[in-house]
This record gives sequence, structure tokens and C-alpha cells, in this order.
Amino acid sequence: MVKDDFIKSALLYHSHPTPGKLTIAATKPLANQRDLSLAYSPGVAAACEEIVRDPETASLYTVRSNLVAVITNGTAVLGLGNIGPLAAKPVMEGKGVLFKKFANIDVFDIEIDESDPKRLVDIIASLAPTFGAINLEDIRAPECFEIERALKERLNIPVFHDDQHGTAIIVGAAVLNGLHLVKKKIEDVKVAVSGAGAAAIACLQLLEGLGLRRENVMATDAKGVLYEGRDNMDASKALYAKKTDARTLGDIMKGADIFLGLSAGNLLDEDMLRSMAPNPLILALANPTPEVNPLFAREVRPDAIVATGRSDYPNQVNNVLCFPFIFRGALDVGATEINDAMKLACVKSLAALARAELSDVVTRAYGDDDIRFGRDYIIPKPFDPRLIIEVAPAVAQAAMDSGVAKRPIADMEAYRQNLSQYVYRSGLAMRPLFARAKKDPKRVVYTEGEDERILRATQVVVDECLAHPILIGRPRVVQMRLERLGLRIKPGEHFELIDPENDHRFHKYTQAFHEATQRQGVTPEYAKTLMRTDTSIIGTMMVRLGDADAVLCGPVGGYHQHFGNIKALLGPSTPGGVMASLSVMVLDQGVIFLTDGFVNANPTAEELCQITVLAADQVRLFGFEPKIALLSHSSFGSTNAESAVKMRRTVELLHARHPALEVEGEMHGDDAFDEKLRHRLFPNSKLTGQANLLVMPCIDTANIAFNLLKALAGGQPVGPFLIGIKQAAHILTPSVTVRGIINNTAMAVADAQRALALVEPRAVKQA
Repeated sequence: MVKDDFIKSALLYHSHPTPGKLTIAATKPLANQRDLSLAYSPGVAAACEEIVRDPETASLYTVRSNLVAVITNGTAVLGLGNIGPLAAKPVMEGKGVLFKKFANIDVFDIEIDESDPKRLVDIIASLAPTFGAINLEDIRAPECFEIERALKERLNIPVFHDDQHGTAIIVGAAVLNGLHLVKKKIEDVKVAVSGAGAAAIACLQLLEGLGLRRENVMATDAKGVLYEGRDNMDASKALYAKKTDARTLGDIMKGADIFLGLSAGNLLDEDMLRSMAPNPLILALANPTPEVNPLFAREVRPDAIVATGRSDYPNQVNNVLCFPFIFRGALDVGATEINDAMKLACVKSLAALARAELSDVVTRAYGDDDIRFGRDYIIPKPFDPRLIIEVAPAVAQAAMDSGVAKRPIADMEAYRQNLSQYVYRSGLAMRPLFARAKKDPKRVVYTEGEDERILRATQVVVDECLAHPILIGRPRVVQMRLERLGLRIKPGEHFELIDPENDHRFHKYTQAFHEATQRQGVTPEYAKTLMRTDTSIIGTMMVRLGDADAVLCGPVGGYHQHFGNIKALLGPSTPGGVMASLSVMVLDQGVIFLTDGFVNANPTAEELCQITVLAADQVRLFGFEPKIALLSHSSFGSTNAESAVKMRRTVELLHARHPALEVEGEMHGDDAFDEKLRHRLFPNSKLTGQANLLVMPCIDTANIAFNLLKALAGGQPVGPFLIGIKQAAHILTPSVTVRGIINNTAMAVADAQRALALVEPRAVKQA
């Protein structure tokens, strides 16, 4: 019944709301006659003529440099066999979805009704001008070897048979890490192989590149052991034929350190498992039924490390860990092929990533906070966001080092930062702040240092040199969670740890806190109690007294509770000034800033004027020149409602006091983004182009707009950030992610740099 339900769900997934899994979307506007003339005739001729002059400019004027062909003839579809090209189409579409999801690579899936290898090669080669690379898929052995070899000889773009090389790369990473755990050297191990098809042969060839000795390999296929003199062996199998009396899988399993299975289910029995060497590595990769059930294998051999091709067991050997990222790196440098150096770079990068601590994205995706490098985790998880950031640059660098890159990358760090936008959409907007933070890191105190998100973020902050972290948390709890999460950071070495139950500075903090709040009903005893129980107060006092440069309150506790502490203890940046919040929304169309959705319920025109100026200053930290629209239900005086008059008055104040600001209003939301419409309504508008900073009349409108953009427009929120604070302070919301904490850290450091820059000249002058 469960299986029937799953099949129904799968069919519904493929058929609704639109048949299939892929679509084609335009990347340029086509809204008027001029757009049409640029996109097609006569404008398209300019691009054509440039490509005639220099064929390499096709990567500049067409999608070719980001377009991969996923090609099959349907002769060996995984788990289904020779089902033909039409029935293979759902699989190829699925491959396209994975390319797009994990590496933002566009795909045309092409199913070819041709089983003759030579004719298939001719057909595929004739399609090459369309694509930047070709991914061959589900083509039976041994024809797949011949087809790939012939295409690589004829074409000047990467040709990659994923069934061979993708599997081999993941197996290579698993073997490296498995042997690392059991302290064996690859050149010493004995390997027993079940299945000698395309994937198995490719695995063995790659493992040889890592140091495996061919004389230590014994293999079987459906007819038994590959031995010298056996009939019906193709050239690829003959490479691994041995002079031996062994004839069965059981014979070659004796003393084997590694079992590599790419054959059929339930082949290994108890005797075979017991005959293996100590601490064996068992790669049972047949799908959907492995050569041995992992639970049975671990019961018989508790010392074994077991991997399968299935997602419901640990250590899934999944090609999606490889192909999107190896193609990403190859395309980005204009590689003419995917060579052995690029494959080995991919292997080593994957192996290293599995040994690093896990990101919060992975633990959320898999619902397991206890995943760490070990016997049940020797290869990364597919949803690890660091895959593209680590693997693609390693592949690109290997392509450049091996001389196959036509468009070498000059700045690999900038390239890595650019790749991060595919995973963290906030990455592009935050890049200037990260660069600023790295140049001059400041002391940032995190008030909830025991929170696992804070701990994970601290690891990244330390690795990226964004700040000097100070965590408030009980030492025993922090240490326990660091160990459980497998993080490398250590108190005292990588960050300062403040014990909220016992710190020598608390007497000083308590006295200063009481002095600051004594006229707000806080008695000395109550001040002492709050100092012991509210870590937000501790962190804020550290900034007030100069023991830290910035504070991040939360994510535990209410926003306005934290804001109350910050307001009382740090105060506004100017006497009597307003404090507010600025939120960032990263959309496909660009980056939009909104204020104020968190602090001021119904600000006056005077307050909105101050808020706008503060927000504009903050927008410049992101590298944008603010283009400001004051929004309303009224458009340039169309109504005289109280809220409209308020926004109109705010514009007047801004124009009078800050004439250099590009600000206009009051206006409708669509007027802010449509210059032609705005010009028709109000030809003398000071605002040009599209607005990037939206100022709302009240907290309701700002918060509603922010959440609608997030939910309906697929926006990626960043922040909110506090503005107008005398010293650097921000509040983390309860739903904040690790990436959000890192973003807030970079902003806090930038704010601290600016605040200290204002204080230091004053101090010098006084001295």
C-alpha cells in the first residue's frame, strides 16, 4: 500500500501543475518593439557577426557557456535497463533539474533513438555548437566507452559519461575517507569487485590514480571471475584479468580490504563478509537492492564501514555530489575537456568537505544534529551548500593548472564569492560588508553563546576572519555542544567565553547598569538579578563599557525586549535621535531595502526624515547609491489622508535638509519601479530609474510588504538591522539561520568600524 501511494505521488509530481520538470524562461525583457528588435531582427545580427569574427564570443552573447546537453539513447537506464529513449526522458529531465538546482546550469535533455554507436557519435557531435558541455547518461557498456572516447577526440568541449566518472569520483572520496578512518594506505589494500561494467571499470581506473595497485584488484562479472584466458571479455575487462584459480565472488572476497559492488542485489553472504580483512570498507552500490543489506553487514562485521547507493542508509554514493559542480567549474573556465586532474581534484575536495564540520543547512535538511565525520558519514550530503563553493573552484583550478582552460579565472577568491550566491542568495548583497569586516575585524559579543546556530556561525566567523567572537554561555554547555557538533573552535583559543554565572567583571557591569537604569525603576538588587539572568544585558553592557565593539542579541527572547535593553544602555547615535530598523530583500530582479518594519509603530514626518537619512547611509555600506521612494496609498497628492500628508511632509523635509539625496514621494509602489509611469504622473521627479530603498508610512505597511515579498516573490531576507544606534548592536530574530547570523556579524563589524572611526578623531582632538 505504501509503495502504491508513493507511485501515485511520483506520477502526480511529474504531471501537475504542468507536465514534466523543466521549462524555458527568457532572461531578457520583451515588452515593446525596441526589445523585439534587439532580441531578434535586426539586433540579433550584431551578435551573429561578432561570433563569425571570433567564435569564442559565443560564450558572451549566447547561453552556450552555461548550457549542458544531457543525452541518452535509453539503453541502460538506472534500475530499469534498456527501456528506450522516450521512456528515459523523465530521468533526463530529472538530471536537468539537479543541474539547475545545485549549480544553476541550464540543460536541454536530448533523447536519441539510435543504438548504433558510430551513428550515435555522429548525431551527438553534430549538436555540439549548441552546448558548452555534454553529459552522457544511461548508455550501456561497452558502447559507452567507445562513444565517450570518440566524442572527446572530435569535440573541443567537455564530454562526461556520468554513470562512469560521476560514480567513480564519489567512490574515490568514500575510499579515501574510509581508509583514513581505519588507518590503511590505498597502495596496500586488496579490492574485490562485483560487476565489471562501465561504472566499475571507471571506479578502478580512478582509484589507480589515487594510488591503488592494479595487481591488488580481483573482479567478477555475471560470468564469474575475470581471469587470464577467459573467453568473452572486452578490452576494458581484460585489463583486470588475473592469472588465478579463483572462480567465484566468494573466492576473491577472502582477505579483501574493500568490496566494490556495482552489480546485483543480495550477493554477499555471511561467510563472504567474515572472510574479509579487519575493518573492511563495503561499497554495495547496486540499486535499488544493494549487494548486501547494510544492517546485516554491520551485524556480521561491526568493524565495517558500509556505503550504498540508497538515501535511507548512511554513506549514500550519489552522483549529484559530483556532476553539477564538476560541470560548473569546467564551464566557468571554458574547459575543453574534463580530464583526470579535474576528476581527482573533485575527489579530494569532496573527501575534505566530509571531514569538515557540517553546516546547519545539512542538519535541517536531514533532521539530524549529530552528523559528523565517522563510519556513518564518510562523504558529504547532497544538500551541503558548501559543495559548489569548494568543489567547483577546485575543478576550475585543476583545469587551469592542466592547461585545458580557455578562459582562466584571475581571482579565485572572487570566483568563490560569486558562487556563493547560488546557495546563499544574500551573498551578492553582503559581499562589500564581508570585505570590509575582513579588513579590520572587531570584537563581537553573542549573547546566546550556547545556541547551536551561534556556535556554527562562530566557526565560520573564525574561519573567514570576520570578527573576534565573544560568546556568553556556560562553559560546560558550550564545550559539550562544540564536541557534539564536531566544531573545531575552542574557548580561549578561537573565541572568548563569558560565563554568565561567574565573571570577574560582573560587579562593574552591575553598578554601571544600575546607574544607567535607576530612574527606570531598577533597584540595585534588581540590577544584580537582571545581570545574572539576562545575557542580552551582559552583552550590551560589554559594548557600553568598551569590553566589546558590537553586540548581537538573540535569537532567544523577544525582539522588543532586546531593543529595550539596547535603547536604554546604548541610546541613539545623536541626542534625541530616532532608532529604527532596515531590512534587505534579495529578489531575482535585484536588491531592495525597506524601513521600518520592526521598531517604530507610526513615526512622524520628522522621525521618517531621520529614518530615511539613516537608512540611506546604511544602504551605502552595501555598495549601493540609495534611490529612495516614500510609499503611500496616495501618489503625488492624489489624496489628503493623514498618512499621505505625513509622507508628503517627509519628502519636503528631505528635499530641504538633504538636497543631494535622490528621494521622491509620496507614491504608489509601482511608481517606485516604473520610471515611465512615474514620469507621466510627475515629470519633475528627483528619482531616476528604479528605487532601491522603500520608506513606509508605518510598521504595519513595512512589515506586511517585507513578508509578502518573501512569500510571494521568492525573496531572500537579510536582516533586519538596527540603525541609528550610538554603538554597534543588532537583534537576531528567533527564525534566524546560521547564514543570517554571519550576515549580522559582518554588519555589526561594519557598524563598529564606523562608530569607532567617529570616536577616535574626537578622542585625539580632546587629547
